[in-house]
Amino acid sequence: MGLVLWCCLTKAEYMKYKDPKQAVHVRTRDLLDRMTLEEKIGQMVQIERSVASADVMNKYFIGSVLSGGGSAPSPQASPEAWINMINDFQKGSLATRMQIPMIYGIDAVHGNNNVYKATIFPHNIGLGATRHVCRDPRWGRCYESYSEDPHLVDAMTEIVPGLQGDIPAKSSKGIPFVAGNKNVAACAKHYVGDGGTTKGINENNTVINWHDLLSIHMPGYYTSIIKGVSTVMVSYSSWNGVKMHANRDLVTGFLKNKLRFRGFVISDWEGIDRITYPPHANYTYSIQAAIGSGIDMVMVPYNYSSFIHGLTFLVKSNFIPMSRIDDAVKRILRVKFAMGLFENPLADNSLVDQLGSQEHRELAREAVRKSLVLLKNGHSADQPLLPLPKKTSKILVAGSHADNLGYQCGGWTIEWQGFSGNDLTNGTTVLKAIKNTVDSSTNVVYEENPDPKFVKSNNFSCAIVVVGEHPYVETKGDSMNLTIPEPGPTTIRNVCGALKCVVILMSGRPVVIEPDIDSVDALVAAWLPGSEGHGVADVLFGDYGFSGKLPRTWFKTVDQLPMNVGDPHYDPLFPFGFGLTTEPTKAY
Repeated sequence: MGLVLWCCLTKAEYMKYKDPKQAVHVRTRDLLDRMTLEEKIGQMVQIERSVASADVMNKYFIGSVLSGGGSAPSPQASPEAWINMINDFQKGSLATRMQIPMIYGIDAVHGNNNVYKATIFPHNIGLGATRHVCRDPRWGRCYESYSEDPHLVDAMTEIVPGLQGDIPAKSSKGIPFVAGNKNVAACAKHYVGDGGTTKGINENNTVINWHDLLSIHMPGYYTSIIKGVSTVMVSYSSWNGVKMHANRDLVTGFLKNKLRFRGFVISDWEGIDRITYPPHANYTYSIQAAIGSGIDMVMVPYNYSSFIHGLTFLVKSNFIPMSRIDDAVKRILRVKFAMGLFENPLADNSLVDQLGSQEHRELAREAVRKSLVLLKNGHSADQPLLPLPKKTSKILVAGSHADNLGYQCGGWTIEWQGFSGNDLTNGTTVLKAIKNTVDSSTNVVYEENPDPKFVKSNNFSCAIVVVGEHPYVETKGDSMNLTIPEPGPTTIRNVCGALKCVVILMSGRPVVIEPDIDSVDALVAAWLPGSEGHGVADVLFGDYGFSGKLPRTWFKTVDQLPMNVGDPHYDPLFPFGFGLTTEPTKAY
C-alpha cells in the first residue's frame, strides 16, 4: 500500500515542450524526440473541415484542418458556430498522447470571406502582398495579384506584419513569427511563378530564365521571409516544364537552404495529385516526389487515409528518409509554438463583436475609394464630368453590377466562385450608396438594362452605368478574349449614346473597352470593390477626390498580350501607373 501511495504522489514527468519558458527550438526538439512515426506523419496532413471530426483528429493525429473556398459549418453560420466547430476539432487533437494542437487554415482572400456578415475588402488588384505577380491578365487569378510590377508586389509584403505582427528587431531572419493570439499566421503564395504562365493559363507552364524568375517572381518571397512569414504554399504551375510540387531545387535548394526559410511549406489543394497527368494517376510516386522536393504539409484534403498509408509505406521502405520527415514536422511544430497554440489552443468569443463592425466597414470603404482609378473624365480636359452634382433633377443608374452585391465582391466571397444577388452576405451596393449620397430632391431611377427609347424619353440629367465581369475563381476565370459579358456592352451603348454618362467598370483585370470608350464621358476602373459600395459614391459625388493609379497596364487589344511595363513593344491604351485625379468638392 505504501508503494502504491508513493507512486501516486510522484511528480508528473517534466516535458520541456510543454514549458512556455523554454525556447522554441528546445521545445520543438523535445517534442519531436518523443513522437512516433504515426504521430509525425499525422502532423504533415491537412484535411478539409467537411471530413474532419474530433474522432478523426484523435485517431490520425491530424496536424491541420482547412476551410476550402465557400466551406462553412452551415449556410450563414454565426461566429459562435465557427468557434464551436473549430474547438470540437481541437479537443480531438488535445486528447492525443502528445496533445499537439491542430492549426486551422482558411482562404481569407479579401477579408474573412467564407464567413457570413464579414466585411469584404477590395480584391488585391485594387489594393495594388505576398501574392503572385500577374504578368498576363488572361489568367483567371489576376485579381489575386497586386500588380504586374514586382517592386509594387514587394512593397505590399507589409501585409505580413499586418497579419502576424511586427517582428522583433533582433530576430533571426527566416524564423516564423506571430505576435500573439490577436494575430494569425500568414501564407506567401504561390511559390513560384504562377503569374507568368504561357497565355495566362491557370496551373500551366512558366517559361522564363533563372534571372527573370528571380527578378520578377521572387522578390515578394525574399521580403516576406525577412518579415517572418510562417508558411509558403507551392504553386500548381511548372517552371520550364518541372512541376513546382516536385521541384526540389526550388523548394529545398533555394527556398529552404538559400533563403533560409524556417517556416513550413504546404502544398496546394490536391497539389501533389497533379504532379502526374492525369491527376492521381500514380499517387505513391506523387507522395514521394512532393515530400522529397521539400513539401512539409500536404493539403490532401479528403482522402487522408490513402495519403497516410502511402507516406508510411515510403518511409518504412526507405524511399523517403526519416530525416526528411523530421525536417517537415520540426517546421510545423515551430510554427505552432510561435503561434502560441500550445498555450492557447481553443478559440473564444472575445472578437465576435468585431465581425462586420462599423470600424472594419469604414476601413474597407476607404480602401475602395483609394483603389478606384479614373481613366477618363470628359471628352476634353477643360470639361470634366466628375465629380457629379448631388443635387440634380434625375439620375439614371443602369447596368448588371449596380445593384448586385455578389458581382461587386467577385470570387472568393461566401461561395468559392462567388455569387449573384444581395442575399448571401451583408454590404452596400453601388445603387444603394448613390441613393444615400445624393440630395433628397434628386430622383434616382434604376433600370438594369434600359432600351434607347427609355433612356431618351425620361429627361435624365446624367447616367451612371455599372457593368463588368461576372464572378469567377481560378481556371474558370481564364479568358482568351477579355470581353465583358452581355448585356454590359449593350447597356453602355444604349445609355452613353444618348446621355452624359460615367461607366463604373467592375472587373478583376483590364478588359477590352474599345471602341465603346469613345462614347463614354467618364470611365472608372473599380476592380472588385467588395461589400462597401459607399466608397464608389464617395468619389463619384466629390466627397473625396480620385487618387488611384493603375497597378496593371491596360492593353488596347488582346493580341498585344502579354504586355507589361518595360517591354520593348509597350503600346498601351492606359500605361501602368496612369490615373486621373479630382479634387474633393461639395458640389451641389
